[in-house]
Amino acid sequence: MENSNLEVPTHVAIIMDGNRRWAKSRGLNSKDGHYAGMERMKSLSEYIFQKGVQILSIFAFSTENFKRSQSEVDYLMKLFIHAFQNEFEFYKDKNIRIVFSGRKEPLSDKVWAAMQEVVESTKNNTGGILNICLNYGGHAEIIDACKKIYEDAVQNKIDIKELNEEVFTQYLYQNLKPIDFMIRTSGELRISNFMLWQLSYAEFYFTDTYFPDFDESEFEKAILEYNKRTRKFGGESNDTKNH
Repeated sequence: MENSNLEVPTHVAIIMDGNRRWAKSRGLNSKDGHYAGMERMKSLSEYIFQKGVQILSIFAFSTENFKRSQSEVDYLMKLFIHAFQNEFEFYKDKNIRIVFSGRKEPLSDKVWAAMQEVVESTKNNTGGILNICLNYGGHAEIIDACKKIYEDAVQNKIDIKELNEEVFTQYLYQNLKPIDFMIRTSGELRISNFMLWQLSYAEFYFTDTYFPDFDESEFEKAILEYNKRTRKFGGESNDTKNH
């Protein structure tokens, strides 16, 4: 960013919405929109990490997205496999660590294997964390965390009386810092069951821009808006933008 005085959030989350509408507006099919969204995510994420963001969480595919047509779901699964096997090598070169948030079922063995290969090949990278939320739902994450806590309590691995917010966070799909800034593209004004626990004190930014058009300049507009906010964290005032 040209203005070096701008504060960059530690953890940014993006709901990448509008791929299908972007395609429709151009007379293309939905598959073209999804592919364009993948290409945008790749270039934009590199830019975001270059600007100093430490963690980027992206909503790639929700648990509810399995309700879409079988042909669209099948295409997206093939696109994920292709991306993880062929397009994500540059994350390793850029020292970015890839992690995933979401449930394994009903992902196919091929998708799951491709995901695990990416995780393994980038596990020692230290230049930032890209958290890909795939087959993800905020309600599901909290429920799954509660189940793991119960199992550990039964096995005396945890004293339930010592359960607090910090301990609970460790049972989420990934133990990451809270989200500072959440961006949703395409004009929708909701969070759609996305990272409910982590978004508790995040600043929200909504834009009408479809995700394939959400380029570096659009991200800079979002950061300018973030710097106008005064984060309170439940108090009367707090001029500090980071935890």
